[in-house]
Amino acid sequence: MKEKLQQEFLRIFGREAQGVYFAPGRVNLIGEHTDYNGGHVFPCALTIGTYAAAAKNADHTLRFYSMNFEEKGVITADLRELKKEEAHDWANYPKGVLKVMRDAGYQVDMGMDIVYYGNIPNSSGLSSSASVEVLTAYIARELFGLAVDFVEIAKLSQKAENEFIGVNCGIMDQFSIAMGKAGHAIFLDTADLSYEYAPIALKDAKIVIASSNKKRGLGDSKYNERRSECEAALASLKTVLNIQSLGELSEEEFEKNRSVIRDIVKEKRAKHAVYENRRTIKAVAALKANDIEEFGKLMIASHESLRDDYEVTGKELDTLVSAALSQEGVIGSRMTGAGFGGCTVSIVKTGAVDAFIKNVGGIYKDKIGYAADFYVVDAGCGPYTL
Repeated sequence: MKEKLQQEFLRIFGREAQGVYFAPGRVNLIGEHTDYNGGHVFPCALTIGTYAAAAKNADHTLRFYSMNFEEKGVITADLRELKKEEAHDWANYPKGVLKVMRDAGYQVDMGMDIVYYGNIPNSSGLSSSASVEVLTAYIARELFGLAVDFVEIAKLSQKAENEFIGVNCGIMDQFSIAMGKAGHAIFLDTADLSYEYAPIALKDAKIVIASSNKKRGLGDSKYNERRSECEAALASLKTVLNIQSLGELSEEEFEKNRSVIRDIVKEKRAKHAVYENRRTIKAVAALKANDIEEFGKLMIASHESLRDDYEVTGKELDTLVSAALSQEGVIGSRMTGAGFGGCTVSIVKTGAVDAFIKNVGGIYKDKIGYAADFYVVDAGCGPYTL
């Protein structure tokens, strides 16, 4: 991969790259739509992700090229006047990161030429955008010798997505990508960013991701709408409870006070946030106790809540999960990511993986009319230089 990126950089920019870099994608095993509600999440970085070859240049021009979007050619921007431009499409993500880094006082004072290549499926819910963001911040750190740690890289990348791109996402995607550790998932409390690494000990099972191949964009999905519904529910609960986030509530406390919300839709959204947070805590405890069956049951309950209370699944994801749960050797399955398309994650006994992919793929194509893609993945590490 390193040689491929170096050759492409030479072809596009007519000179040698200074370095080749990688940042992973991520999958969230459980804890969905809890990260902006002050709850817990349990993601892991993947061994698939985004690569880039990069070099500083002699002026203030940024030149971005993606091998995934060759038809868009080289996208050019002035480092000193960075603003979101519709025509710049995917390149707004690296532009946003460099803008927030400069605004925060980091000395990114020269232009760069960067060639990107990702092997994360686009619009899959495996965080290709956050991967690009974290990778760009890491490249700037390496090329300019910046004193910025990986937690700060995650925060800056999230800020770029919130303020520059306009998607009101939580911290989970950027944090899990920046802080990934091979063979481990991250049990993260998004309220205070305290975290611990938990080994993914699946015995004789594998993590299988199924991409629905339904295209979706976070910015124009109902993501921001769900967030505002939770904020409205929280505001109602705060009239009777001394809390700062839905993640502070137990199931019992929520049930006792839910009637103050006075809106059935907002009540359902808040119920998901509270119950999903508690499911995540229980799921990590189950994994630590080597009770993978209990972990699987909690995954299934998570999907049902995302379908019925949060209403972010849709026909494609529900078909994939339903098909998965009808197969031999499946321990658990759920949608992962923001929803409205994207991916499911399943834990499947090793000996059943091939049949799982064949059978679930067949059912999905029959029902939906086009194919799903499958990835058997491992938990990978955070950004590094090749």
